[in-house]
Amino acid sequence: MPISTVSHELERRRAFLAVGGVCRLDRMADRLLVPIANPETADRLLDTAVDLAHDRDLELVVLSVVTVPMQLSLEHARDTLDIEDEETLLADVVERARGYGVNATGRIRFGRDIADGICHVAAELDAAAVLVGWRGRPRRRDVVLGSHIDAVLANAPCDVLVKRIDRTVTDIESILVPVAGGPNTELAAETAGSLARAYDARVELLTVVPTRDDEQLTDARGMLTETSPSLGVVDSVTETVLEGDVTETILAQATAHDAVVIGAAENGLLRSVLVGDVPETIGREAESTVIMAKRHQGVPKTVWRRVRDRFR
Repeated sequence: MPISTVSHELERRRAFLAVGGVCRLDRMADRLLVPIANPETADRLLDTAVDLAHDRDLELVVLSVVTVPMQLSLEHARDTLDIEDEETLLADVVERARGYGVNATGRIRFGRDIADGICHVAAELDAAAVLVGWRGRPRRRDVVLGSHIDAVLANAPCDVLVKRIDRTVTDIESILVPVAGGPNTELAAETAGSLARAYDARVELLTVVPTRDDEQLTDARGMLTETSPSLGVVDSVTETVLEGDVTETILAQATAHDAVVIGAAENGLLRSVLVGDVPETIGREAESTVIMAKRHQGVPKTVWRRVRDRFR
């Protein structure tokens, strides 16, 4: 069943519940969807969400997905399940976001699966991006970041930002953006630019080459020059080309920064449809705050089915 049909049907079944006031979304505004599950996650996601919303004039939609057991029909979930904790958390987050001068709305979604609920709401609201939190747990062989996040990365109809939330950073003075070219790097630079303006931080654009021959250096500097405009107006930008192993070099350079914003890998391997080995390793091992960025480009149907089937 197409997403639009499902969303319409669940709306008819009262599967949505607005929280924090009447849900009057501005259909002309770009929206950032922020799924939350607990206060700690909410606090650390809200920081980034507010920064992005201020810089890009985004409307925040804070979402809680309530999973409904198969024995309970969706149309009865709203009247049967105890959602007081979800309502309280959403109302608190929405109030705090509005306190920062951001247009924010809370929404509860009833559904069978968390990732499906996030993706369907993103489609229903025509969201510009989804910001999700990741705790950086050790990798299992059958998942990349986590089953819910993997499914959102594979299926979301919009850009996806994944923030590692098990790091506490109170201020950001410098941001590292590894540059590999392509739409995901562009989205990473855009995100880094928003954060840099919020914190008055400096940005380092970094690309890594295996050897410093003239042709590779020329190409690398060209990528940095092409990426720099995606930052927007930032007071301090450094462009760096280093030689060495890509992952090791980025991790070493990240020690001098408070945050790393990295684009998902661009090649066509199945794992790279989600994030890719280098960004995933950076996300797990860097001591700074890490945000991984994946631009929505559409996935070939055959590859999409393979990814989708892994998480069913």
